[in-house]
Amino acid sequence: MTLFNYQPPTEPYLEILHQDEALLILNKPSGLLTVPGKAPEHQDCLERRVQRVYPQARIVHRLDMSTSGIVVMALGLEAQRHLNRQFELRQTEKHYIARVEGTMQAASGVVELPLICDWPNRPKQMVCFERGKRALTNFVVLAREPNATRVKLTPITGRSHQLRVHMQWLGHPILGDKFYASHEGVIAAPRLQLHAEFLAVIHPTSGNTLEFYAKCPF
Repeated sequence: MTLFNYQPPTEPYLEILHQDEALLILNKPSGLLTVPGKAPEHQDCLERRVQRVYPQARIVHRLDMSTSGIVVMALGLEAQRHLNRQFELRQTEKHYIARVEGTMQAASGVVELPLICDWPNRPKQMVCFERGKRALTNFVVLAREPNATRVKLTPITGRSHQLRVHMQWLGHPILGDKFYASHEGVIAAPRLQLHAEFLAVIHPTSGNTLEFYAKCPF
């Protein structure tokens, strides 16, 4: 799937929130790919920027190009294996902040809808009760605006576009979402209003739980 008019932000070029012998915690801006795309014009990405400074850095997980916030990268193979296993076993904790269309009435809730790739329209995902993989999201309303709602989203599973599709199915797609929002919702925000604000991981060597926050920029 071609990314049209890819113009990744350069200020800041690379924002490192934490670094030690085993891992890096980064704050990825909206509009920057986490890993390179196939096309030559899509090579600039968080991974490449980090590896210019830390050649041994390895990807552990990803954020969508339009999503901002916390990304952890491992420094070395052993640390990568340790962190990968944490994500696979859901031993990490994380939450996102989003602004969605309309006023949500429920103060909190759970969305459990199975997801699968909408293959003719990839990278879009869709709900599919026959073949979709289990996807579970918790939400809590933080504030209600005249035509929008600020919510904290906690993904229990980690499916592609999970938060975006689940909010759409609730009737409250994320503002600025060019894949799933209404026309009014797309033009209501200058970027996708989704930010990975918090991540807790177990340090690969010390075994301590580390918690990281990246302030929501919207």
